[in-house]
Amino acid sequence: MIYTVSYQFASRSIEAWFDLRVASALDAGLALGKGTLDALQADAMGKTTAAALRLSDQPTSPDALSLEQTRERLGARDLSWVDAAGQVLLMAGGSTTSLTPERPSTSLLRQARSVGQAVQIEGLEEDAKDPRIRVVAWVPRTKFSLATAEDRFLFAVMPLARNLVTNALQVQAAYSEYQERALARESLRRMYIGTLTLALILAVFGAVLLAIVLGNQIVRPLLLLADGVRQVAAGDLRAKPVWKSGDELGGLTQSFADMTQQVADARAQAETSLRQLESARTRLQTILDNLTPGVIVFDRLGRIDTVNPGVTRILRVPIQAWNGRPLEEVPGLQEFGRAVSQRFETLKTAPEEGERGQWQDSFVLNEVQGSPSPGLAGPAPSPAVNLLARGAWLPGEARLLVFDDITEVISAQRAQAWAEVARRLAHEIKNPLTPIQLSAERMQQKLEHRLEGPDQALLIRSVATIVNQVQAMKALVNEFRDYARLPAAQPVALSLNDLVSEVLGLYGEAQDAGRLVSHLSTELPMILGDATQLRQVVHNLVQNSLDAVAEQAQGRVEVTTEPVRAENGAVRGVRLAVVDNGPGFAEHVLKRAFEPYVTTKPRGTGLGLAVVKKIADEHQARIRVMNLHAGADEEGPVKGARVSLSFACA
Repeated sequence: MIYTVSYQFASRSIEAWFDLRVASALDAGLALGKGTLDALQADAMGKTTAAALRLSDQPTSPDALSLEQTRERLGARDLSWVDAAGQVLLMAGGSTTSLTPERPSTSLLRQARSVGQAVQIEGLEEDAKDPRIRVVAWVPRTKFSLATAEDRFLFAVMPLARNLVTNALQVQAAYSEYQERALARESLRRMYIGTLTLALILAVFGAVLLAIVLGNQIVRPLLLLADGVRQVAAGDLRAKPVWKSGDELGGLTQSFADMTQQVADARAQAETSLRQLESARTRLQTILDNLTPGVIVFDRLGRIDTVNPGVTRILRVPIQAWNGRPLEEVPGLQEFGRAVSQRFETLKTAPEEGERGQWQDSFVLNEVQGSPSPGLAGPAPSPAVNLLARGAWLPGEARLLVFDDITEVISAQRAQAWAEVARRLAHEIKNPLTPIQLSAERMQQKLEHRLEGPDQALLIRSVATIVNQVQAMKALVNEFRDYARLPAAQPVALSLNDLVSEVLGLYGEAQDAGRLVSHLSTELPMILGDATQLRQVVHNLVQNSLDAVAEQAQGRVEVTTEPVRAENGAVRGVRLAVVDNGPGFAEHVLKRAFEPYVTTKPRGTGLGLAVVKKIADEHQARIRVMNLHAGADEEGPVKGARVSLSFACA
């Protein structure tokens, strides 16, 4: 807008300079000055010509007095009598004292000879100090003469008024300048517009440069801040640069850098806390995974939230598959789940005496029916499990259930009790048996020859019965004594195959009949064991299996040994298995197979598997007893039994 106004102003101002009236006024002034000078010239030339005519009437050349008088009448400053060559013959005026009188110029003399007179104005220059009019007039000859006479001239120098010359020069200079500018008006206009345009461009450039500089000063901290925000958004919380200035933007970048540092410190602290929490969680999970007891955490609604592997191992049910559901919905654990829930409610509403935020109770799971996961077939019945459970409330009304399988503990307690019973029986019963037998035999000796007929026969039968029962009781007491006094194992490195082959050699008749076969692996490592006790184990297992198939025409007992391999293929143990195709174990026997006096034989004591279990425990071997079923379904008919022992390598 300023440029437009300036452009219009410059254009109109330049046009105003060359107004028609100004040009006319300058022309009139110039003409006026020129006319004035022309009039002065004409007047001077007329006066000088008239003076020359007057002097020509004199018979002789003028003298100094007449020449002076003529000068005064003319008003000339100098008046000279000059010959045809321009030599001053006589001079009158203010310059008479000059050593070199002023002479007319050759051009004036030439013009005066041709036209009789000549005039010239000198000193019109700006720096001239003596403006004047120089006039040369030819003096005519009035008298006739045969002799050739030289021409004479009257040379007059008349002064000009200084102010007149000054005004004339000013008018002439103004006119000349006006004409020059008039001729260069378009160029002048272009020059002014160009200058204005250049000034505008420089001003705009300066403004843009200033705006860039100022904008850079303002924007750089904002760009710095924006770049820092992008880095923070990308997760980069390193120290951010700060714009060093005392204004608000500098303070903003400083605050942002402080905030970023605080966030970085907070994140570092959070990451440290998270690592510590994760470490603690991993440690807790590792502890839970390696705990022998089972651990179940229920949420506030009683749904399964967290379980450890011990739960699956103890209950034989993949509880992890029922996460988010109550324990009462797990197949086979309905009664156990309801009992646990009721126990928690009792602790919450009416705790028993001595219970402070936790409870403890024992449970017996008679037959745990498990399945791999919801929707999959194939339930797996397991023996009865004795559980010792402890429950406690957690923050947020969550519940903690910890239980352990104490079946083996109870079994060990029973075995210990039976050992104590056996010891007492061996001590209390065996001593009276010998006197009883001796007394019966003496009665027979004393009374047999005194009785006859039926009485004698009754006596003989009664004494025989007493003696037989005493012998049976002695054998029973001896077995209990052997069970109670089983010596500690003395393990040495031995070959299980050699030991099994030695024991099976005692059953040559059964092997010849095909009722006893063996499959002994040739890749077995040595084991640590007591040869005497292990012979008893093999003998008991083989004898029990042969007794189980004694009434079957196609009865068969198979003894196998094989290496136990780890996942990487390395041998980590040896397994001895005795398999028969007999009727198997009854359910009540299978649940308590290793307890004394648990047997299916009409005349057995039930100490065979109990002794095997005790010897296996002495050797830190794992023993398993199971029934074999027809087909893949474990609920099918029983087709035999299998007892296996797993030993560690020497």
